[in-house]
Amino acid sequence: MTNNTRTTSRDFHQPKINFFLLPLSWLYGWGVRFRNWLFDCGFLKTKEFGLPVICVGNISVGGTGKTPHTEYLIELLKDTYQVAVLSRGYKRKSKGFVRAEKDKTTIADIGDEPYQMWKKYPKVTVAVDNDRCEGIEQLLQKEVKPPVEVVVLDDAFQHRYVKPDINIVLINYYRPIFSDKLLPAGRLREPIKGQRRADILIVSKCPADLTLEESRQFENKLSPLPSQSLFFTSLEYNDLYALSNRKERFALKMLPKDIEIILLTGIASPVSIIEELSKYTERIHPITFDDHHDFTDADFKLIHKEYDILPEGQRLIVTTEKDAARLIDHPLMDEELRHHCFVLPIKVKFLNNDEEKFNNKILDYVRKNTRNSLLSKG
Repeated sequence: MTNNTRTTSRDFHQPKINFFLLPLSWLYGWGVRFRNWLFDCGFLKTKEFGLPVICVGNISVGGTGKTPHTEYLIELLKDTYQVAVLSRGYKRKSKGFVRAEKDKTTIADIGDEPYQMWKKYPKVTVAVDNDRCEGIEQLLQKEVKPPVEVVVLDDAFQHRYVKPDINIVLINYYRPIFSDKLLPAGRLREPIKGQRRADILIVSKCPADLTLEESRQFENKLSPLPSQSLFFTSLEYNDLYALSNRKERFALKMLPKDIEIILLTGIASPVSIIEELSKYTERIHPITFDDHHDFTDADFKLIHKEYDILPEGQRLIVTTEKDAARLIDHPLMDEELRHHCFVLPIKVKFLNNDEEKFNNKILDYVRKNTRNSLLSKG
């Protein structure tokens, strides 16, 4: 297959648009533009804080890979700085500011994605608050030990009351914002010119073998400002690990060819996971739910029904890290399912050999703007 043929097969997707809802999108867009204008003109105030604040967000709703990119930043910074992650805690049952604490905090307190990150990085401070300004103020209190040096805001690009030092906006390669429409007809949270507020644009979920020609085509359509840095990333899949024992791991290539896999997901889209698993087996049985799904008794009955009809010794349940956060302590997750459930972790990979460039951009800024650096300058 030639490069020209392959490039054509990866033409940018046309997102599904509900044209009947376009009048509502126009009204919604007017409201968002007016709000942004109030911030741009200074009628609504933004607040700066005396430490580096990095925002990871997007223009469209869901499916851009915010959590793995937030985890990438945690991995990059955690060995040198005390990192705090602040999220709104989508679908949590609590109110106000909540900081994750050992033996006290549940997934209901902070939401699935913050809970996932806290379990994965127990030495990182993880907190939730709908009011990000109040959340940062709480993180800077003296009783927070050790003192926070860097704050990563998860999904806060539209929360403009905080002025981040670095604004990172993610754009799904397969659902580009330049082909989409505003909510509710499309999936855009705000008009695409909102991307101009970003310091860094990351085109996420790209094919691993994306060519320079394809990346230039995307860049031309996106039209970033000269001051903006543009990166392309893909997702890599790591070794499977057991839900009940993270140390029990094995590589995907070790899967038997005759293995029957139930792929259990409650995420925006399981397509890329199905494509990855299909490299190793054709016997995949997806059970899919909506993003951030709360598993019910009926769901577990369905899972058991599908699991029980598969041959013993040749069946496996595979799920995502986000779903694992909801499953691991679920009272309806019996021992048989738990024993055969494995988690497929993902990590971000920068394309075009740009990883060092991105890392240096983040590290240089943080190094120059932590509290200790500013105090020493003073």
